[in-house]
Amino acid sequence: MPANTTHSVFRQPGNPEESIWRYMDFTKYVDLLQRRALYFARSDCLGDPFEGSYSRANQELRREVYGDRFEQIQQHVVPLNRWFCQWTFLSCWHMNAGESAAMWKLYAKTAEAVAIRSTYARLMEVLPGEAFMGLVTYIDYNRDWLPEGNVFYPFVHKRLSFQHEQEVRALIQSLPTKNDSIDSGAVNAEVGRLVPVELPRLVEEVLVAPTSPDWFLRLVEDVTKKYELDVRVRRSELDSAPVY
Repeated sequence: MPANTTHSVFRQPGNPEESIWRYMDFTKYVDLLQRRALYFARSDCLGDPFEGSYSRANQELRREVYGDRFEQIQQHVVPLNRWFCQWTFLSCWHMNAGESAAMWKLYAKTAEAVAIRSTYARLMEVLPGEAFMGLVTYIDYNRDWLPEGNVFYPFVHKRLSFQHEQEVRALIQSLPTKNDSIDSGAVNAEVGRLVPVELPRLVEEVLVAPTSPDWFLRLVEDVTKKYELDVRVRRSELDSAPVY
């Protein structure tokens, strides 16, 4: 069963065949090949302290929006919103028709890095039904109201300063229960979760960093064949010689 793309919170692309990219170092690529699984990071372990949070506009307008319910919201819902972060797992991709020089610099710190190219539709097809997928919406966290009323909203919004990422997100949220109710006192020991996928259905091609040496290209080709992933491996053309 493919990932859920019909949930109202998750904004969908106009063209599901649009290319998506994951930029990573070589060790993460080998781990992907070996485990045949995508790593979903816990949302509060991604390094962005705003992950899963609401905007300052929400903080300022809640008293007006909720009226008599404001105190209840502050006492019960706000702490719960923070707690959701440790039970929400994300796989983040960059959507772009072509590769991105900015993404190489941000997520591939050395020349020994790769990018895998897929499509939105391919990712949707290989993920389980418990996963939700959609595009991230970028807002001004000082001025814009972030929608409330569903626990997924803060995980599909990010600050405007990240707009260059053009991010696609796959999300899995598994809340613990106790006596048939959400166990909001539970603490999660996981920092991430591996989700098995069919790599041949997911990966269209593999690129190595534009500044990578020839030996690294050959190594990526060899490792890709060793793990029986039959896709094209090539060097990025971003640093190819200019024509005058």
